[in-house]
Amino acid sequence: MNALNKILEHQIVVKSTTDNLEKIREFTKNAALHSGFGEDTIGKIILAVDEACTNIIKHAYKFSPDGIIYISIKFSEGKFVVSITDEGVQFDPTQVPEPDLREYYKQKRVGGLGMFLIKRLMDEVNYNTISGNKNQVVLIKYLSQ
Repeated sequence: MNALNKILEHQIVVKSTTDNLEKIREFTKNAALHSGFGEDTIGKIILAVDEACTNIIKHAYKFSPDGIIYISIKFSEGKFVVSITDEGVQFDPTQVPEPDLREYYKQKRVGGLGMFLIKRLMDEVNYNTISGNKNQVVLIKYLSQ
């Protein structure tokens, strides 16, 4: 069976602690491997998912370990879709300006490039509000053959 014809679905639910980031990275890596991605692309997917989950832990749940992060990965017809859902503080991605990287480096800033990185690493990034109280970010990577 051709990798583009595979259909895979994986789900994981974790508490909103940085201790769970390793578990999330491993979960993502295994799903991407089984979907047929190469090592370089898998690294990009893992980094994007890690950044998104770190943002949820920091900003949506304000480092509270009581929050829950739901991650669903679906792969079909060459499309790898990672849906990450939380019930933390609402987020409006349009309020985050595109960074001026020259200024960023001049000021020797640290952090704050998560969304910028996620958009560069993935083919598509979409933010949604579900049922009025859930945030969802959907990260998409296409398997090219």
